Amino acid sequence: MKLLKREKQDRGALAPLPELNRIRNEINRIFEDPIGFVTAPTSFFEGWSPSLDIYEDNDQITVRTELPGLRKEDISITLEGATLTISGERKQEQERKEGETYRSERYFGRFQRSVTLPHAVDPQKIQATYKDGMLTVTLPKSEEAKPKQIQVKTS
Repeated sequence: MKLLKREKQDRGALAPLPELNRIRNEINRIFEDPIGFVTAPTSFFEGWSPSLDIYEDNDQITVRTELPGLRKEDISITLEGATLTISGERKQEQERKEGETYRSERYFGRFQRSVTLPHAVDPQKIQATYKDGMLTVTLPKSEEAKPKQIQVKTS
């Protein structure tokens, strides 16, 4: 194993955006599951955590996650209760034997993102698509979770 020397950054410089995203994700995860921080190691210390967006409308919840460089076989999606978990592994490319690494910023290894869904969903109708490094999981709301329009009657 070869250790690479990192140059010290100027204290006045801003941290790279992916690093800030990773820290923000870890802080969010700690507030979502405060006991999990104590009981299990976090991805902050292990490697990388993909960014995700969650959208909701009257009929469904949509989760979009950036997973560039993965194959669909490397991605796992599970729903347990109200918790959606997206996990997988980004494998490192073959090591180079000639020359030294000038700069390496990409993360490799296992990742896992879990989010608590705001409403009950129908697990039989969940769909996931993966295209151009973007995973989209569509979770239709259960009939009980959909807003109901109540008609007002006059007497």
